[in-house]
Amino acid sequence: MLIRSLSTLECTHLLGSSRFGHLACAKESTPYVVPLYFAYEHNYLYAFSMPGKKIDFMRANPRVSVAIEERGSGREWKSVVADGSYEELQDRIGHKQQRDHAWSLLSKHLDWWEPGALKLTTPPLSDHSDHVFFRILVDQLSGREAKETV
Repeated sequence: MLIRSLSTLECTHLLGSSRFGHLACAKESTPYVVPLYFAYEHNYLYAFSMPGKKIDFMRANPRVSVAIEERGSGREWKSVVADGSYEELQDRIGHKQQRDHAWSLLSKHLDWWEPGALKLTTPPLSDHSDHVFFRILVDQLSGREAKETV
């Protein structure tokens, strides 16, 4: 087995071709990792969620990491970790264009709103939607690849 580091370009390509990963965030000294559907464009990961623990954690500490992986044949794999900063895309004047852009990127994929919109219990119906669109400005990328050797 040969393990090598991926270049920044290779990491960026893998992020661009992926749509599912795991988001790591922390509040005070408590870590939290959750599945995340995302869209990648121009150094930003765009995502969606309902309010809850991950949003609370990211509002308290905007530094996050997203890990993605791609399985190859046999024991081969690639993985990328993107470190960056959380930014909420508000639903108000001056921010609506960014929010609409996030929606347009995410909605290109089937079931883009899962798992962010699914909760263990069903909240009461209301006319107000509390969904949160956000993006992560990626400021550091690292990646590895494992290949079988002959």
